This record gives sequence, structure tokens and C-alpha cells, in this order.
Amino acid sequence: MAPKKGDLTEGEKELIRAISKGTVEEAGQLLGSKDVRVNCLDEHGMTPLMHAAYKAKADMCKLLLKHGAEVNCNEHEHGYTALMFAGLSGKKDIVWMMLEAGADPDVLNSVGRTASQMAAFVGQHDCVTVINNFYPREKLDYYTKPQGLSKEPKLPVKLAGPLYKIITNTNLHPVKIVFLVKENPLLMETDALKKCSHVLDLICEKCMKQQDMNEVLAMKMHYISCILQKCSTYIQEKEDKLDTLIKSLLKGREPDCFPVFQEKFIRESIRKFPYCEATLLQQLVRTIAPVEIGCDPTAFSVLTQAITGQMGFMDAEFCTTCGEKGASKRCSVCKLVTYCDQNCQKLHWFTHKKICKILKEKREKQELEDAKEKLKAQDEATSEESTAPTEAASESNTELSQETETGDSPAAEEAKDVSDEPGSTSPSEVPTGETNLSHAPNESEE
Repeated sequence: MAPKKGDLTEGEKELIRAISKGTVEEAGQLLGSKDVRVNCLDEHGMTPLMHAAYKAKADMCKLLLKHGAEVNCNEHEHGYTALMFAGLSGKKDIVWMMLEAGADPDVLNSVGRTASQMAAFVGQHDCVTVINNFYPREKLDYYTKPQGLSKEPKLPVKLAGPLYKIITNTNLHPVKIVFLVKENPLLMETDALKKCSHVLDLICEKCMKQQDMNEVLAMKMHYISCILQKCSTYIQEKEDKLDTLIKSLLKGREPDCFPVFQEKFIRESIRKFPYCEATLLQQLVRTIAPVEIGCDPTAFSVLTQAITGQMGFMDAEFCTTCGEKGASKRCSVCKLVTYCDQNCQKLHWFTHKKICKILKEKREKQELEDAKEKLKAQDEATSEESTAPTEAASESNTELSQETETGDSPAAEEAKDVSDEPGSTSPSEVPTGETNLSHAPNESEE
């Protein structure tokens, strides 16, 4: 019998309370009781799993799922699911947990929004990225089994894990994807990369030909396939394995250090998308084609926004080398270029060193101009403050002279007191600081 809204036993009320304020141990004991249903509904139609997801309790979510919580329950009064509540909480790990448990990202609530759209509405863009980049593992595992008359699977079982990590990676920067290939020895073979690329092409085709067409996922699979093909070519032709490819993707042109090869590669990958009638492809081409190479928006930023759903790069800092979000280290010389860590800085130094001092000079010049403008503004404010008492005193003297003529001496005394009031003091400044890398690498580190 399906649970009714608000029909809670005392044990179930205690469970919801424990999810909010108690411990996992306490919730586990309650779930072991016969009168506690894991999918019970409160008066609003919320299950314990929805409560745990909304309150960002990852351990509670794990416990409830282990006890059989229904991840796609849709009895909420506004049609919200556990995945929607997870997106609203802003916790990527809980969103991922719901998706791995089988949450349907396409369910609509009472106002016609999906979980991804709800997360975007409240500014939880990291959760939007996780939802939009999710691909069920079982769908990839399908290719690890022989199909039809074929005796061999299209994807060896040993490659499924490494490929799945690349597919579900939310950072689409080509250097980052090459890093993921390079860190796994199983992928550092031409034959392995060709098989992975072929499977991605099959997934792309399936996304475009299925009833519920998914152009975004198809474009992502095609784009990753292009990168794996490029990796395969470099492994076959170069002795240094993928180091030459990484340098090619990072190398900047002389005037401004803009990575031309990277930009052209991404544009070419988009152009090669095999389904010319796709709306997404046409939108990407219309946005990118008129832009001169070296100007904004870059092909990478446009593609990232289309696939992940993130609006540009928002206010976050991104690593110049691999595009990882949350880069907090800066070049200690120019203080304008950000990195994940010193390894990324060393990889980028061979091209950044050509423009580092120029960027430093530009920054110092801008800081000097800003300081002059700030000083000028402070002087104007001080000048206005100093003229205010003078004007007040002038008005008081006028009143005094008028009152003296009428013989009103008490008023004259009051005007004198007012004219003697001191002016206000100027506001103080709050110093700010930033975290820099300990040192810029020497040319020997290139």
C-alpha cells in the first residue's frame, strides 16, 4: 500500500527529525524499526530522502538509499524530486549520488522545470554541470559485451572505467582531457584510444537517432572523440608520448600569448560534427564563426556553455593551463595569470615567459592610474566636506546680522555656537591581499 501524505507514525516523525538534527546512527536505528517506512511522506509529500538531500546531508542520503529509498518519488506537492532538492542544496556529491542511484534528470515539476533548470535558477551552476554531464555507467557497459553476431565487444572491459572517468568529467578543456589520458597507462596505446573513440562515435550516433534526441550529449561525445583521436595520432608519431600535444595546445602567439592551435582545434572539432541539421551545431557556428581568432568569446567558452550549461566563466578563476575551476594561485611576477598548482605553472611557463613582464608593466601602470583616480576622488570629497562648514557659517553670519538689527541677542549667541562646530573626519581604507605562487619558474624548468 502506497504511503499517504502526512500519515506518519511516531517513529517516522523521529526519523525526519533525526535527518534534520540527529546523527546517522540514530537514523539507522529508526530505519530498523518495523513501524518506520523509508518512503513515508510528510504533509507536503516529502520523503526522508528529499529532506536529507535538501539539507545537504550526504551520509543520510547514502543511508536512506541503502535502505531502499525511492530516488524518483514524485509525490511532492509541487512535483519536486530528490534530485531537484539536491540541486537546490548546491552539493555536487549529493547530486551525483542521486544520479548514480537512478534519478531521472528529465522529470518536470509543477512549473515545468527540470532539476538542472531548478539548480540554475538559484545559481547552483556546479550542480547544473554535474547533471548535464552525467552519463549512466550501465549504458557504457553495454559496449563491453558482444552484440549480435560479433564475438568481441566493441570496448574491452578494462577500458570502461578510464573512459567513463573522461566522459563524466565536467572540465572539457582539451589539456585536461589529455591529462586524463596520460595518467592512465591503459589508454596510452593507439589501439585502446581508437576503440574508445569508436564507442564515443556510436554513443553520439545513438543520441541523435533516438526518439528523445540529445544534441548536447552527442556534441560532447563527438568532441571527446576528436581529442582521443588526436592523442592517438601523437602517441603513434611522437616519442615523448603526449607532451608535444600538450605544448601545442598551450603555445601562445607572440603578441598576446593566445593559444591559436587550441582555438583552431576546437573550432575544427565542432565543424566536424556529422549531423549538420542539428540546432546546437548551427547555434555554435553562428556564435563562433564571426569572432576573429584571439577575441572573445573563445570557441572553448562557447562550447563549455553549450554543453555544461554554465554561463561563461561566471566569477570563478580558472587554471590557464588545464581550465580547472577554482584556481587560486597566481604568477608571482605579473599576478594576472592563474593556475591550479605549480605543475600547471611550469607546463605553461615556456609560453607565458614571453609576455609575463609585459603583463606586469601593464598591471603596475593600471594600478598607478587607479591610485591616482582614488586620490583625486578623496581630495574632492575632502574639499566638499571643508566647504560645508564655511557655507553654514556664512548663512549663520547673515542671520546674525539680521537679528542684531532687530536686537535679538539670544539668537545671535546660538548662531555663534553653530558656526564653531568642527567638520567630520575622512573614512579609512581596508587593505586587501591575494595568494600568489611562491616563485615564477626559471627558464631551466621549461
